[in-house]
Amino acid sequence: MRNLGTILAAAIFCGGLCGQTLQEAEALHRAGRYFDSNDVFKQLQGRYANDPDFKVKWGMLFLDSEQPGDAAGLFQEALKLKPNDARALLGMGLATAEGFDPRAADWARKALEADPKLADAEALLARLALEDNDNAKAADEAKKALAIDPNSVGGKSVLATIDLLADRKTESDPKDARGYYTIGHFFVLNRRYEEGIGYLRKALELDPQLHRARSELGVNLMRLGEIDEAARQLESLYNQKYHSNPTINSLRLIDTIRGFVTFKTDNTILKMDKGEANLLHPYFESEMKRAIATYEKKYRMKLEKPVQVEVYPNHDDFAVRTLGMPGLGALGVTFGYDIAMDSPSGRKPGSFHWDSTLWHEMSHVFTLTATGHRVPRWFTEGMAVHEETAASPDWGDRITPDIIAAIKDKTLLPIAKLDRGFIHPDTPIQIVVSYFQAGRIIDYIDDKWGWDTLLAMLHDFGAGIDTVSVVRRNLKIEPEEFDKRFLAFIDADTKTTVAHFDDWKKGMGEVIKAERAKDWDAVIKQGSAIRDWYPDYVEEHSIYEALAQAYTAKGDKAGAVAQLEQYAKIGGRNPETLKTLARELSAAGRKKEAAAVLDKLNWIYPMDADAHQMLGDLWMEQGNVKGAIREFGAVVARNPIDPAQAHYDLARALLADHQTDKANDECLNALEAAPGFRPAQKLLLELSNSQTPKK
Repeated sequence: MRNLGTILAAAIFCGGLCGQTLQEAEALHRAGRYFDSNDVFKQLQGRYANDPDFKVKWGMLFLDSEQPGDAAGLFQEALKLKPNDARALLGMGLATAEGFDPRAADWARKALEADPKLADAEALLARLALEDNDNAKAADEAKKALAIDPNSVGGKSVLATIDLLADRKTESDPKDARGYYTIGHFFVLNRRYEEGIGYLRKALELDPQLHRARSELGVNLMRLGEIDEAARQLESLYNQKYHSNPTINSLRLIDTIRGFVTFKTDNTILKMDKGEANLLHPYFESEMKRAIATYEKKYRMKLEKPVQVEVYPNHDDFAVRTLGMPGLGALGVTFGYDIAMDSPSGRKPGSFHWDSTLWHEMSHVFTLTATGHRVPRWFTEGMAVHEETAASPDWGDRITPDIIAAIKDKTLLPIAKLDRGFIHPDTPIQIVVSYFQAGRIIDYIDDKWGWDTLLAMLHDFGAGIDTVSVVRRNLKIEPEEFDKRFLAFIDADTKTTVAHFDDWKKGMGEVIKAERAKDWDAVIKQGSAIRDWYPDYVEEHSIYEALAQAYTAKGDKAGAVAQLEQYAKIGGRNPETLKTLARELSAAGRKKEAAAVLDKLNWIYPMDADAHQMLGDLWMEQGNVKGAIREFGAVVARNPIDPAQAHYDLARALLADHQTDKANDECLNALEAAPGFRPAQKLLLELSNSQTPKK
């Protein structure tokens, strides 16, 4: 076989008369010159328009270039020409596996039906089983691959990964760059990032042109905060014309991160967009410290270094930060001691609870650290969901209609298979259901066996013990018996909602119709009849808000306030609704409760200057000077419409806290904004007189 240099020399000698060849395209692919290889494939596509093998080879180039969508398109074209093409079927399996699509296994099995000797298809099935933490099945499929081809890199790498993840020496070392890349990929998938990076480096030592490994190395260095080296690795790929989406997007994200403002304390590092840092910094930093102090006591461990939190106002930037991670709630993600999450400004107001998300991710720092990153996904996610409502009952996500449907249809997964709901969900909804189920499992164990049992389970997971064995050791029952008891608990807990769900949906339609017609009596009658069938529903068109509107329209303010109080207690998050409740409570003389509602809003959507102003005024009136300083400071940070008033309010709060120098500065800021602003002039004079020495 001719080498790449010979092929290229021949092409040059032909002076373009001979034309470029498929052999040249493949040689360029093998040499890591993907951009050039793709150019040759494009020039040859007319000549090979009806050749499925050509399309498969081109598709494999796109797979290696981290473009599974384009690859799948070519494999589909090949299958139109030859429906039973085993390599094209395998290609579809590989392409869909990139997105953790459960259909990948079906494609692999179809490939084996077309060619029972296709070792790579068996290796793919082994990889998919390992992603589900089904080690026995993964090992069986890997051995089948090796029975077909004793040199199967896929088979060897899966067997090696099983051993290495269990901290055992392996006899299946693939001694191959792609094999080490696979091992590194699985360590990353299991959140063992530092070890994964080590295997990716090993892959690149053997094949520096394995661009996919370098791309994943760069992405994971970035995840661990090694921004400078991540940039070097990714820039080297870019300079070699390797322009995959992960590479390009990660380089852009690095530029964004470098522009963030950083705040450091003894145990926290907070990185934020400079445009909202002054506003959000006090809230995030105080909650980071509160969560760390709570969890260090609760998990009985001390963190060894500061926790870093990156807050992204642009959700697309956050999405890049979480690239390639399965089963995410898409609000936050934890990489060891590093957390990335959406800013409250990155989502529709009230659509998520940023503080609940922060505590969720902080829990991961502790469970991952406590187990050396060996905890299964279902357990760490379950603990994190549990911790949200442990921090405050109105935090965490409420039970959704999709979850109710899953309970009703008996589609919750067995505890031994729950990881699959996060990695290879049958539907996108199954991810949401799996988060709910994992959280309720932890709630159930905590209630029936106690917190010490959960810590013992965490310890066993850290020792590399699997879920089935951990359940047997700590709960003293078989997993099947646990499933039976847990499902009975869930059925009892949700019995009313599940039984009346269809009636509730019908009733909701009638309430919305009556609301639009302003038939307030009908809203009250129908809404009151169905509200407690599904009390957790606090999303758009909640019964509580509809009833409050109806009672208000009929002049019954007390009735409206009662509905809104229940809405807030259960976990309603609409900022305008919560502000309305605060105003009504304040007007009724219930100032302390009004302040509590507005303070609750800070942990949901702290971007509302009007809410900060209201809370600052209430806290000044109640003597909570420190709180008022924070709230008036937030108003100043939001570029207020009336800056003179904002700086003056902050000045009077600072003066009440005996911070006279800062109060003086804020008075000057107020007068700079409006030189004739008399309240600031008067306060400045008072400050000046109080600081003038008496004769």
